[in-house]
Amino acid sequence: MSDTFMAASYRLVPMNLELIPQVAELERQCFSKPWNEAMLTEELSNPLASFIVAQGDNQEVLGYAGLSVVAGEGYIDNVAVRQEYRRKGIAQALLEVFLQFGAAKQLSFLTLEVRASNDPAKQLYMKHGFEQVGRRKNYYDAPQEDAIIMTKMFKREPTEG
Repeated sequence: MSDTFMAASYRLVPMNLELIPQVAELERQCFSKPWNEAMLTEELSNPLASFIVAQGDNQEVLGYAGLSVVAGEGYIDNVAVRQEYRRKGIAQALLEVFLQFGAAKQLSFLTLEVRASNDPAKQLYMKHGFEQVGRRKNYYDAPQEDAIIMTKMFKREPTEG
């Protein structure tokens, strides 16, 4: 069987200090303005933030995602997957954790920005109920590109009173 058809074996774990060097390296590989180790370390003590990591059998960071919750609203900071592990369900698994969390905590919505040219990511988000709600002109550098703002609204159960 060809390696291209092998599924990635991983588990989802909370980001911790030991994983930060690998997460920072993944940031450098994926983003033109990567978060550095100090920024990631600071997020570990942020009570409004949660970062999860897809960790391979060999303890390698295959992907990660971050979420900040402010005033009942969820902001997905980053979703990154190592190039060789993309299209294997890792980003979807990370996203699904945040979707379940958002529904369970009755957040108003989850929102994120994605490069206008990143069709695979936009398709993933649309598959999970995110809709394009706006555009930020020239949001990204290297290369300069617009960001598409995508949001998933959660239905709130009426409260009895």
